[in-house]
Order: sequence, then C-alpha cells, then structure tokens
Amino acid sequence: MASSTVPTRHSPFATRPLQNRVTPTGEIIATPHRGLFTGNRGIIHDPATKTLLKKRWSTPAWITCLCEFRGWRRPVMARRSWTELFFLDEATAFAAGHRPCFFCRREDAKRFRAAWEKGNGVSEVSAKAMDAVLHRQRLDRGRKQLHPLPMPLADLPDGAMVQQGEDSFLVMQGQALLWSPAGYASHARLVDQAMLLTPPSTLRAIMAGYRPVLHPTASG
Repeated sequence: MASSTVPTRHSPFATRPLQNRVTPTGEIIATPHRGLFTGNRGIIHDPATKTLLKKRWSTPAWITCLCEFRGWRRPVMARRSWTELFFLDEATAFAAGHRPCFFCRREDAKRFRAAWEKGNGVSEVSAKAMDAVLHRQRLDRGRKQLHPLPMPLADLPDGAMVQQGEDSFLVMQGQALLWSPAGYASHARLVDQAMLLTPPSTLRAIMAGYRPVLHPTASG
C-alpha cells in the first residue's frame, strides 16, 4: 500500500497527491513524498472525491500500520472504510499521537505496550487505555497539544520530537534535526525554546526501551 495520486481536472494523465500525509504536529497535508508507515484515525474522508472531511479523527484509536502486509492492497480513499494516512517514519507518527497497530504490527505493539507499562509505572494496560491517555495528551481543544520539555533537549532519547515556532525537529544523539516531508536535515538555527511534540507517555515508553523506526535521513 502506498500514497496515491488522483487525476487533475485539466488532464486525465496529470496527477496530484492526495491530502493524506501526517506531519509531526498532527496536521494532514498533500505531498508527493513517500512515507515508511500508513495508519488511520477512523473514517475522515469522502470516497467520491477522495478528499478529507472537516473532522480530523473519528475514533481515539490512532494507529500506525505497515504499508505492506500479507500482500493486501487497498485503493487509497476509494471506499467508506478507514482513511489511509501516511507518515515519514514512526517518530513522526508518535509525535502526532499515534501508536503501533496490534493487528499488522503485533510484535511491535507488544514491545511498545511493555515499554509503556515500564515507563509509565502501570501493568496490564489495554490498547483502549493507552488510547485514552494519548487522546488527552495529543489534543488541546482540538489542536495539537505541546508539552514542556521534561529534561534538556540534549538529554532526550533518540526518536523524540520537539517543536519550535513553525518547525518540527527530531532528537538524534542529542542534536535536533529539522523535519520535512522528504526527511530530516541538519541546520544552523538555535533550538533553545522548544516544546515537546511526542506525548509524554510515549516519550516515557521510548525512554524505557522502545526504539521507533526512523527515516534513513535521520542517520545523516
């Protein structure tokens, strides 16, 4: 399964990208760049036009899925089923407030739950319970919720994401890499007033040992 395009009005051969790519702030944009993961927040599109509805979620279960699973293929936004969304990598999905899917990513989801329990001091937590916590931490009156950094940026674990102004950054080996739909890049700006994008409960799961899958550009 991959990000798809649709014909433009002017030419049946020209195409435009669908609005189905999620940013670290949880916004959904149109971009031709591909991502490593897909996922969903329920049904939030009109299959007749392949465009998003005004709402940006219809369930608190925001999940991150594999783009390929058992050879199954789905025509993107073609039916009134879950709306296929795409992510640069798992760090981006985490920052937006998603978690691993217990169906197509069962082993990853089990590792994430174990790390979540360890990091958050709970036991036998259900997917529904994690979703409830994430829903409180990812949104503030319908908008992306930012959190104070619990420690200096240089001490955050690899895979955490922060926001400063209009820019999102991945923390990698104590450094902040600038996010874009195409990947990560080094930069010259000072990131000294950042806020945490990754929900605190997910951050604690990363600190407890879960390693999010990162885009190749994260390693330079």
